[in-house]
Amino acid sequence: MSWLSQYVRPKIRTLLGRREVPENLWHQCPSCQQMIFHRDLEKSLKVCPHCGHHMRASAAERLGWTFDLGSYVTIELPKVINDPLRFRDHKRYAERLREAREKTGLEDALQVAHGTIGGHKAVIAAMEFSFLGGSMGAAVGEGIVAAARLAVLQQAALVVFTASGGARMQEGAISLIQMPRTVLATGLVKEAGLPFIVVLTDPTMGGVTASFAMLGDIAIAEPGTLIGFAGPRVIEQTVREKLPEGFQRAEYLLEHGIVDHVVPRGQLAGTLARLIGLLTVKEAA
Repeated sequence: MSWLSQYVRPKIRTLLGRREVPENLWHQCPSCQQMIFHRDLEKSLKVCPHCGHHMRASAAERLGWTFDLGSYVTIELPKVINDPLRFRDHKRYAERLREAREKTGLEDALQVAHGTIGGHKAVIAAMEFSFLGGSMGAAVGEGIVAAARLAVLQQAALVVFTASGGARMQEGAISLIQMPRTVLATGLVKEAGLPFIVVLTDPTMGGVTASFAMLGDIAIAEPGTLIGFAGPRVIEQTVREKLPEGFQRAEYLLEHGIVDHVVPRGQLAGTLARLIGLLTVKEAA
């Protein structure tokens, strides 16, 4: 048997080569801690099949899941000054931007694309939370304005997927200016009589919540989404009271009239198509 173990078996291994096992085949649900095979997670649109927890998704995934047949055209957003204040804490802001761009492949925390949803023309602006926490600086503000103008130009519905920690502190007052700018941009869509729908995803906080995120004709939230201005811990420390269970979560806000619908991710595309059809003003023949 020595010739089999010493010669034949090594020869076979050399011919076939070692098969490396790919990484990230399994993902652990942050809610129930169950392990999920990556293909099952893709089929479920990053929703845990065990407990229904909605995991965070990228802007590109949002676009692919929502547009008909996953077909859409992205637009190039206006360029802005990278580091207007030359901000630095323990790391330069310019360096943070470079690292975020390498990590995500995006210029900033927003992607804008146009296509159809249920056969209806639509423009989608999707925020990317993995890009500096989806913070809103000049680039995001310019992107929302560009999306609104494109919707008016194409006479299409505007859908915004929010995912943000708030204003981008490294841009100071420039980031705060984006709040009224985005409000005015959404006003253009409404003046044109076009649907403006906001889909609130986890998390939606700070200046984004305090501006365009709460101005949609209809506000939809994914299950379990954290929505608010200041975080629960900050509020508790300020008012010195224990907050209700589930405070600032989508279901709590639905009960108190802050959002209109809480829609599971698998039903979002169909819900958006139906709402756009109902909200679109059709001229009489």
